[in-house]
Amino acid sequence: MVVGMKYGYSAAAAAAATVGNDKGGDLNSGDAKKLMFFGKASRVFDLEDLLRASAEVLGKGTFGTAYKAVLEMGTVVAVKRLRDVTISEREFREKIETVGSMDHENLVPLRAYYYSRDEKLLVYDYMSMGSLSALLHGNRGGGRTPFNWEIRSCIALGAARGIEYLHSQGPNVSHGNIKSSNILLTQSYDARVSDFGLSCLVGPPSTPNRVAGYRAPEVTDPGKVSQKADVYSFGVLLLELLTGKPPAHALLNEEGVDLPRWVQSIVREEWTSEVFDLELLRYQNAEEEMVQLLQLGIDCSAQFPDNRPAMSEVTRRIDELCRSSLPEDSQPEPQ
Repeated sequence: MVVGMKYGYSAAAAAAATVGNDKGGDLNSGDAKKLMFFGKASRVFDLEDLLRASAEVLGKGTFGTAYKAVLEMGTVVAVKRLRDVTISEREFREKIETVGSMDHENLVPLRAYYYSRDEKLLVYDYMSMGSLSALLHGNRGGGRTPFNWEIRSCIALGAARGIEYLHSQGPNVSHGNIKSSNILLTQSYDARVSDFGLSCLVGPPSTPNRVAGYRAPEVTDPGKVSQKADVYSFGVLLLELLTGKPPAHALLNEEGVDLPRWVQSIVREEWTSEVFDLELLRYQNAEEEMVQLLQLGIDCSAQFPDNRPAMSEVTRRIDELCRSSLPEDSQPEPQ
């Protein structure tokens, strides 16, 4: 991948050079220079096409750096360059095959991967609307389009469905890194959960972890996150969606707040309306549903795992409150 000079990054170009020079390292199959595709994924490009693509850095995440790659034939994909992979090649391939087999409309599908001694690349569908985090916390100035209740509640439902699907794959299957920057959006604001299944591939991050504000209190090893710990993270995400405030350390250069504690302190004083993002206060007809979703966020972020609902119940409760919101409820009150 070649990074345009205006982005000031050469990491993708370095990856291309590394992969181009890599003879496969410990790979002794014929796949040393191949992209490995999953299922019915379209094989309209290969590794060489990917390496020739122009690339823009989308961001540095918990598990590596993500790029938007534009291939010569016009195809656009997202490429994640993993760092600190700590497991053997055999184990990596087994685990990534499991991730690639996940198929749900509210997940960002993993289309292909590349493995060599020096490079591990994952290829995903590109989501042009970006992340929930960017939509919530970006451009709070005058040109911002208000982020209404109908869109927020639909995003909450879509994300919940994606996580519920992951949990349905087995009692030990969890996401491990739920946060607003990992909820990506389609053009119609449908939620797609990303980065699932990666926490078991890499070692602990070498830099302070921005997922700390979402982490359940009982989690001591970021690579071992239970389903109930996922529910806690999702609860923090719901509170973020409703308050417009980032949790502690979620954004660079911003302190954020301990969202569960802050929300509960305000609700305890019966100032519940002061919790909500100002953009939501225009939708007074949906106030009851907003309070119900707030209570669900509080329930999910309970201190003790046994006090948190299962993800299936979370999805059911969000679905019910979305159904009880009539279309006209999403219209703001006349000024």
